[in-house]
Amino acid sequence: MLCGPLVLAELTRPESLRLLDQVSIGRIVYTMRALPAIVPVCHLVDNGMVVVRTHIGAECAGSVVAYQADELVAVNGGAGGWTVTVTGVARRVLDPDELAGYEQRLRPLVAAEGVETIRIYPEIVTGYRLSSTTTV
Repeated sequence: MLCGPLVLAELTRPESLRLLDQVSIGRIVYTMRALPAIVPVCHLVDNGMVVVRTHIGAECAGSVVAYQADELVAVNGGAGGWTVTVTGVARRVLDPDELAGYEQRLRPLVAAEGVETIRIYPEIVTGYRLSSTTTV
């Protein structure tokens, strides 16, 4: 069942990153052979940057990627929540001390070979709070 049109309220960059830090799973969007690819991953926000540990790191490193996470809910026939999208360049984390810290704090969502730690340097951060146009 569709919940109908929602009202969007734009969020500030700090509020968007704060909300993003409150959830642990999102989607990274990158290109593979010139086509878009989307993979769910776990993340954390560290000093305003998004960090993920994933098996697709080689495909992302050095590229412009988008990262999106949200918290959407349906309540009493209405809907609400928020959505945040971060766009920027993804770079491998190579410093051994940083890698060790991220490995302790962040587990990859998918158990796979070749997991790498990727840091996304946000150029564009967009966030929206969504609310239902209907009241119950």
